[in-house]
Amino acid sequence: MSAALAPVIRVDRIVKRFGEHTVLDDVSLEIAPGEVVVVVGPSGSGKSTLCRCINGLETIESGSITIEGRALPTDGRELTALRARLGMVFQQFNLFPHLTVLQNVTLAPRLVSGRGVADAEQLGLQLLERVGLAAKAHHRPAALSGGQQQRVAIARALAMEPTVLLFDEPTSALDPETIHEVLDVMASLAADGTTMLVVTHEMGFARRAADRVVFMADGRIVEEGAPDAFFGAPESDRAREFLSRILPH
Repeated sequence: MSAALAPVIRVDRIVKRFGEHTVLDDVSLEIAPGEVVVVVGPSGSGKSTLCRCINGLETIESGSITIEGRALPTDGRELTALRARLGMVFQQFNLFPHLTVLQNVTLAPRLVSGRGVADAEQLGLQLLERVGLAAKAHHRPAALSGGQQQRVAIARALAMEPTVLLFDEPTSALDPETIHEVLDVMASLAADGTTMLVVTHEMGFARRAADRVVFMADGRIVEEGAPDAFFGAPESDRAREFLSRILPH
């Protein structure tokens, strides 16, 4: 990653409130092309809200968010176009139950990007192969495990050829046995140079795949740094307390 490259995402001093409660308080963050940034912290620290603000799913009170040098749009059509460049993978899979796996993956490329059916299906099969699910292409989501459904959701996000992938706690709804399937796919994407912002409680993934770990608490970024530095010698008392509670001693 070159320091000279302009950030894909720039978040500058944003504030987000729900009623009287300040969820994000003066948060700034930059993500460079090819960088994998993993956001960790206690529940309620604002991690998922940050992800949703970047994708335009939540509005902000103040500050600014720019994607590829352009301000986050407020117009509905422009925002839809932006989201095509920001692949989002949610906690829940949100697959259409009446469509096959392949149809779920190819729907947006056909309807939003205007790809032909054959072209979209070729891309869809390549992406299902990429996440290890080509054999399930013609199954319905109900026939798949939770981990398999989340891998389909990743393939669906990749089908729009996004500039960056946003993951909002993608393993939190999964059984422990299937979490590793999803994390392995995510680690593979990271190794291939995919730009990623990942909100997660999976510290092993953060150690293994992150270029930078961002630690949030109480709506603020408390510290950030390389995984070895963060896990080996956290700078803040808040981060030390957090890690002491979740990491094996």
